[in-house]
Amino acid sequence: MTMMIQPLFALVFLEVVVILTLIFKTPLRKPILMALDRSKQGRGPVIFKSTGGTLFVVLVSILFNVTLLQNRATDSGTVNPTDQVLFATQLLEASLLGFSLFLALVIDRLHYYIKELRVLRKTLEGEKKTNQIREVENIASKSPSKSS
Repeated sequence: MTMMIQPLFALVFLEVVVILTLIFKTPLRKPILMALDRSKQGRGPVIFKSTGGTLFVVLVSILFNVTLLQNRATDSGTVNPTDQVLFATQLLEASLLGFSLFLALVIDRLHYYIKELRVLRKTLEGEKKTNQIREVENIASKSPSKSS
C-alpha cells in the first residue's frame, strides 16, 4: 500500500509543474500545449476518461476503507496503533489521489481556455485589419476627387 504514495506525490508535483508552465509564458509552454492537443485527438480522450474513472473508483475504495477503519476504532472504544498507521496512510493516499484528479481537471480547463484565447486573439486581429481597411476606404471615398 505504501508503494502508492511516492508515485502519487510525483504525479501531483508533475501536474503542478504543468499548471505553472501553462499559466506563465515559458519555453516549455508551446510543447506542452502541443502534447495536450495531441492527447485530445484519436483515442486520447477515451484513455484519459477511463484512467480518470479508474482513479476515481480507487479513491472511493480508499475512502470506504478509511471509514471502515474509523468505524472499527469507534466501535471498539480503543485505538489500535496498527489501525492508526493504516488510517493515516490511506487518508494520505486518498487526499493525494483526489488532489491529483482535481489538478487534472485544472490542466484540462487551462488548456481549453488557452486555446479559446488564441482563437479570440486571431479573430480580433482579423477584425482590426478589416476595420482599418474600411476606414481607409471611407477616407478615400470622402476625400474630394480632383477630376474637374
